[in-house]
Amino acid sequence: MTRNRAHQKPVPGEERVLQLMRRALNPRSLKTAALGFRVAIGDDAAIWQPGPGYQTVLTCDWFLQGTHFLSDRHPPDAVGWKCLARAVSDLAAMGAQPRCFLLSLALPTSRTGAWLKEFLSGLRAASQKLRCHAVGGDTTRRDDVLINITVVGECRRGRAVLRSGAQPGDAIFVSGRLGEAEYGRQLLRAASRHPNARDTRLRKHLYPEPRLAVGAWLAKNRLATAMMDLSDGLSSDLAKLCEASRVGASINKLALPHVNIEEERAIKFDATDLALHGGDDYELLFTVAKKNVTRIPKALGRVALTPIGEITSQQRVVLVDQRGASRLIQDKGWDPFR
Repeated sequence: MTRNRAHQKPVPGEERVLQLMRRALNPRSLKTAALGFRVAIGDDAAIWQPGPGYQTVLTCDWFLQGTHFLSDRHPPDAVGWKCLARAVSDLAAMGAQPRCFLLSLALPTSRTGAWLKEFLSGLRAASQKLRCHAVGGDTTRRDDVLINITVVGECRRGRAVLRSGAQPGDAIFVSGRLGEAEYGRQLLRAASRHPNARDTRLRKHLYPEPRLAVGAWLAKNRLATAMMDLSDGLSSDLAKLCEASRVGASINKLALPHVNIEEERAIKFDATDLALHGGDDYELLFTVAKKNVTRIPKALGRVALTPIGEITSQQRVVLVDQRGASRLIQDKGWDPFR
């Protein structure tokens, strides 16, 4: 962790903040050399190298107060967990494994006490669960909280799965259930008081789990022709995959694995709309050649793998209903500039 020198005067208590971060994110049990680290936290920069036969995979992600989380709704530990989990999901989508991360954190002085400790607790829990270790970063002061995570991972050389490999006739699969995170987000925002973080309906929104095992299995067995994670919603992300592969898609409405919605008085939900347009699920969207479809199990561990449609040569994305009628799927997923 290094100091930000943009200010003429150091941020009050910055050294204490850095010490908190070092203690929380640099466990003594970490055998840095065995994990490819030559230098980790404690110097001006980290030094890391992938193992023999592997190549480096890089990604970064913003997590912003007011845009991605609300200070009066989201528990600090959930903010810590999710800022790393959502970045790691990009590696899962390529069949890679995370190895380390850099944390850039801007926050007001009022957040350097209990809030920061809870945030670091959640971040540490995610780090341990995902086996992705902190090796450095930066801090500065700002009126609201800005978080940027850079994750370094690795995959077998030549095994990374891209968005651009889908072919007409390939089956389209998704992992898990779609729309759960958006369902939880809307419930959380509509709550009249601070939400109960143990509410299972909020779990996927607050504590998402990137599908690392699924992505790694698909890459290892060379079964996915194209893959990406569902961060912005199926309607947005499927369109991106199709554009990268220069293909189209036909989705079976009845096949969509959607959230089980409980009756709510304050909000009316549509399970299909949530499945199509709800972001933040961090499930995997992948395509499989027709000859390999039977090799895809119904589930890997506790994560369901569901066929939902087929790649087509027509460069458009359509939804087919129970009567066989089709309509274009409008891109209504998350877009920060929309």
